[in-house]
Parts: sequence; structure tokens; C-alpha cells
Amino acid sequence: MNNRRVLGIIFLFLILISAISLVSAEDRSYSIEHSWIDLTVGSNGLLHVNETFQYSFDGEFSGVYRDITIRDGQNISNIKVTADGAYPVLKQENQDGKKHLVINLYSDAAHTKKIKDCEVKVTLNYDFSGVVTLYNDTGLLQYNMWGKNWDTGVGGIDLKIHAPGNKNNEIYFTPSDLIKSNNTDGNLITATTNSIPDDKVCGFVLLMPVDDFNNASYARHLNENGKEQVLKSINDSLNGEKFWNSILSFLTFIPFLSPIGAIIIYLRHGREPKVDYDGIYERELPTNDSPAVVNALVDNKSDIGNPNMKGFEATILSLIDRKVLDLYSKENSETETHDLFLTFNYDSKNELSDSETIVFDTLENFADDGTLNLSTLNDTLQNCFNAGWFADQIKNWQSHVIFELDDNGVESYFNDTGSSQMFGLAIFGIVLGIAIAAIGFFFGGTHTLTTIVAGIALLVFSIILLFIPESVFGQWTEKGRLFYLKWSNFKKFLQDNSLIKEHPPESIVIWKQYLIYGAALGVADKVYDAMKLQMPDIYDYNDGIFLYHNYGGYYMMHNAYYIGDHMGDSSSSDSFDFGGFDDFGGGGFDGGGGGAF
Repeated sequence: MNNRRVLGIIFLFLILISAISLVSAEDRSYSIEHSWIDLTVGSNGLLHVNETFQYSFDGEFSGVYRDITIRDGQNISNIKVTADGAYPVLKQENQDGKKHLVINLYSDAAHTKKIKDCEVKVTLNYDFSGVVTLYNDTGLLQYNMWGKNWDTGVGGIDLKIHAPGNKNNEIYFTPSDLIKSNNTDGNLITATTNSIPDDKVCGFVLLMPVDDFNNASYARHLNENGKEQVLKSINDSLNGEKFWNSILSFLTFIPFLSPIGAIIIYLRHGREPKVDYDGIYERELPTNDSPAVVNALVDNKSDIGNPNMKGFEATILSLIDRKVLDLYSKENSETETHDLFLTFNYDSKNELSDSETIVFDTLENFADDGTLNLSTLNDTLQNCFNAGWFADQIKNWQSHVIFELDDNGVESYFNDTGSSQMFGLAIFGIVLGIAIAAIGFFFGGTHTLTTIVAGIALLVFSIILLFIPESVFGQWTEKGRLFYLKWSNFKKFLQDNSLIKEHPPESIVIWKQYLIYGAALGVADKVYDAMKLQMPDIYDYNDGIFLYHNYGGYYMMHNAYYIGDHMGDSSSSDSFDFGGFDDFGGGGFDGGGGGAF
């Protein structure tokens, strides 16, 4: 199988497996449609939190949980929970570095029935100390509205902040492209966000005049000036965010460059030269080239110049026709079918070309006393050593056919510069497409969907390029173009029974040539059907070429090639948080996480 097709099939298989893995095996799901966060910063440094989450449950659930990260010097108290649409029961656990709140939700007041297929608003109220940091020159609240430890995203957040004073409050959001709107009116700051994916961070830094705080026993105190350093870090983070957004925007544009590159390659290397030939079909063999050469240049469009198994079989038929090989059939009494046997004329071996000699030697290697039973060749190739040797001989034969094309090899017929460049473009596009999709998945922020789609689009387009015939982006020479057109027209003639009926061959010798080259061009069945129509007495000819076709010689060799190729191969191969600000002095809140169970 052609390497390009193998790569394409592998990547298509990986995409299929990835798509299947995205399908959840569970029969239930939930989402957080919206969230409302109301923060009150007291002049004593205590932060009062009121947060509401609107859950939508599909299926049966026991409740939800909320993890609130607690750093050194911080404390949570006065935790209360209410719910609209269910009856809540709160359980608190102090775990390493966090407060784990388990909220069981029931559909009845007796707490006996779990919730199912419903929407519930869960509201948490608590006081948070040690979150506000007071420097000598500013007060600081660093707060993530959404943390990286949620197991789902949120449809959007409405934020309210009540600052202790109504002047000179400065707020900075990150990532800024997640913020839909924000407004500051005295001590009230409001904002709304776009939808936030899971594992993404969305937060803010609020700078407040230090004079607005009085007896701030619930705040962290740092006896140093911090505003300048905080502003510098914010500016660096926002600049980094802009740079990263520019990168993501560029990555979503890249997939458009691949088709443009393909068009440029085609225009430079894919357009065919004009030749002085306008034939519709060919009745006679256009050239004196061997069937293997014709097969290599005309039939194998995905790897021009490299013959396939049809060329190997056509060579066998040619050797039979020239009496180098003799084929006869014999009835098998056990299977009640006919077995095909080959015998070898060693005296004629010296007259063969190198590639024909390889075909002769390959078959003779499996003969017993000069006779090969083609019907049992498949069984012989079940042995890994035999299969590996057979596969190597096929590859050796292919390379020698290429050498026999011309003194300059394939190059005198076909220039593969364009197809090679396209192959490189496809491989580069596959790697880049996977990288772009991965970047979008892990770091995309609001660009997640567009970046992932762009990466997948580039990946799919690049895989398609692997399946495009080499002749599309490569270019025939004038000699090769004339060769290809004539032999393609001869193939058309062989495929059209009406043309053969109109211009039938004058002798059985011509019919045999049709069958040999029909095998090389992949239309042997068409030729044989035409022969049966034109020569009703064809079964009276005890000729090896007809026997090979009539008793399934093609199937035997194709199956042998498949076994040899596959058995031979087997024997020979015995925390990046987007948009997050720096951690200023160890204070603030990282957003924590949550989920449902």
C-alpha cells in the first residue's frame, strides 16, 4: 500500500478514535447555566461573598460540591446555603488547602428523593478573611471569579463588587476578552462575562485607596509599597494576553494558507505540457514497453513509476505467453476445484530482463521439483520467514522495474517535484493542525472553539491531500504525457465492449496481448468478458493465460501479496493559567472549583 495512503488511513483512524472517546458513556449530564457573584469588601478587610450558581441537571443527581481554596492566614466562616428548586443539606470538610463543601440536594422536604431532570439555583454565603492585602500605598483584592478546578464551564457571570470607598478604585480583568462589559460607579463595580470554559481562569485585581480601610484586622498587612509592582505585573500580564490573542488569531488564519499553498504548487508544477495528440482511443499497443512499465506509469496514480501487484501479475501472464512459464490446471478431488500449477523453463531464463528474472526466481523459490502449486502458495506464506522473503522480493522487483523505465528512470516521464512538495505540505499541515487544535483546547480561552475548529479543518484538509493522486500536483514530461494519454486511451478501448465489438482483434494472439496489458491496467475482467462475447468457444483454448484468469489466478496472487506484505511486516517489526495575574504577596482567591455528583 502506498505510504501516503497508509499515513492518511492512520490519521483518519486516530480522528475516529478521538471522536468516539468524546462520546460519554454516562446517561446523565449537567451544566452551570449562569452564576451571580456579589462581593462586599468591608473597611475592616473582611470579604463577604454571596455566590449563586444556576445548575441544569439532565438525569438523576445527589447534589453538588464547592471547593474553596484557603491559603495560609486565610479563614472562612459563617457559611450558609440556600437553594431554589431543591432542598439543600450542607456538609463541610476541611481538606488540605481547601474547604470542601458538599451540598446534597433533594426534591422533597423529607430529604428522601434525589433531584432529577431539573434546574436548581444554589446560593452560598460566607465571610472570607485574609483575602484582602494592605500595602503601605494601596489596598488589593485579587479574586478569581472562576477557577481552574471546576469540572464544567459556566454560561456567564454577573459580578458586583462593593468597595469600602467610592473614589479612586481601579479594577483590571483577565483575560480581558472574557469580559463582556464592566462599569464603576462610586463604590459599586459591576461586570458581566462571556461563557467561560472549564479549566479556565477568569478574575480581576481591584486596587483600593488604603485610607478606605479602618482597623482592618481581617486583612493581610505588608509593610511595604506594592502598588507600582502590582501595576507593572498587571501591565505585563495584559500585554502577554494581547500577544497570546494575536498568536491565536494568527493560528486560526493558518488553515487558509494551506489551500493557497496547494493552488500555488499546482500552478507551478501541476499543469501539464501540451502535446500534439488528440486521439480518442487506441486499438493497438501504443508502445513496446513491458506490462510492468505500463502498470507503473499508468495504473498507479498515487505513486507514479512504482508498479503494483497488477504489474506483477501481468508479468506472470507475459512469461506464460512466452513459454518461460507453463501453466496447467488439475482437478483437486478433495476440494472438487481446480488447482493451478506452474512449471519453469530454465533454458529461457537468460532472455529475461532483471525484473522478469526476479518474478521467475520468486515463484520458483516456492516450487517443489520444478512445479509450483499456486493454489497452496497462500498456505506457504503463512510462515513469517517465507512471507518476509516474498515481500522483500516484491519490493526488489518494483525497484528494478523503475530502473528499466528509461536511462533517466521515472524522471524522463514524470516530474514529481509538485507532488513531493504537496506531500511535505500535507505532513506539515497534519502536524500543525494537531498542534493548533491542542493549543486551542488547552490555552484557547475565548478562542477555544475557533482555534480547535481551525486546527481540525487544517488536519482534515491535509489528510485529504494525502489521497490525491500524484499526477494532480506532479507534472508529466512531453514524452510521459504522450505515453500516458495513449495508454489511457488504450485502457478506454479495453473497457468498452462496444468498441471491441466494432473493432475485434484479428487473432487469438492479439486477444492474449489485450488480456496481458488489461491485467497491467486493472481491466482484465473487462477484456475477458469481451472475449467471451466475441469468442464463445474460448473455453476450448487450453492456454495458460486463459486458465490463469478462468481459475482465479488473480485472486491467488493478490491474496498471496496481501499475506506476504502483512505477515512480512509483522515478522520484521518483532500550569499554564491563561490570563492569570501574579500572586501578589500570597493573598487573594484563586477561584477554587466545583462540580456535581
